[in-house]
Amino acid sequence: MAIAVCHEMLKLMNRSTPGKPRQGAAGNPSRAEGPRRGGRESAAARAERAEQICGRLAETYPDANCSLDFRSPFELTVATILSAQCTDRRVNMVTGGLFRRWPDAARMAAAPQAALEAVIRTTGFFRAKAKNILGCCQALVERHGGEVPRSLAELVKLPGVGRKTANVVLGSAFGIPSGVVVDTHVGRIARRLGLTRHADAVRAERDLIACLKEPRWIEFSHRLIALGRAVCTARKPRCEACPLADLCPRKGVSTGAAKAAGNGAGTAKRNR
Repeated sequence: MAIAVCHEMLKLMNRSTPGKPRQGAAGNPSRAEGPRRGGRESAAARAERAEQICGRLAETYPDANCSLDFRSPFELTVATILSAQCTDRRVNMVTGGLFRRWPDAARMAAAPQAALEAVIRTTGFFRAKAKNILGCCQALVERHGGEVPRSLAELVKLPGVGRKTANVVLGSAFGIPSGVVVDTHVGRIARRLGLTRHADAVRAERDLIACLKEPRWIEFSHRLIALGRAVCTARKPRCEACPLADLCPRKGVSTGAAKAAGNGAGTAKRNR
């Protein structure tokens, strides 16, 4: 009997005090906004969190825009083809001279492939890119009078233009939200945010379209790319400095970075 009473007393002592906030791993009250690692999140909750993420990104990167230099839809189309497996900075170093020599689709379509290859060589994969650019320019001249079409269906028929390139051109050159541009930065951060689990860009884009409002599609990519370059880098994400720390489950991020973010999120919220 005495033993049983002792056991009951120990249970009562070990119970948490009613009304006391639940503590996180770092001793801070658990955050309500972001889902837990491995936890399930409803589509409605994910959409609500995605809208919060968009708002936070707008506050942090209000002027984020396409980082490729261009003056026309034609120039952006060519620059985006060149940006495959190459930095935008390197592309911008090349396109100034490229467009001075061949300023429109008609003149570029007539360029000798060897001459075009020599100009774009430093962007990498220059032979394949030159072939695609020439094919694209010839198709623009033959099918569209040298003008870049304003529809996704027509753009993806052009040589060298896939869905990502078409989304870039429609969004940044025409202001048409045809989809979400998923480059390496956007794909990586969207997975860390738990907005998609797919590494495949097409599947990731479907998930992002499902949880983002259409007016957000264009700006979301630009701002997430800015975040990826400044904070959420591939190898060493600075989670403690991230404006989305309290909205992010940090999927796939090392425990060290995640712990640092957990310690810093409370301070960030208090200072907001």
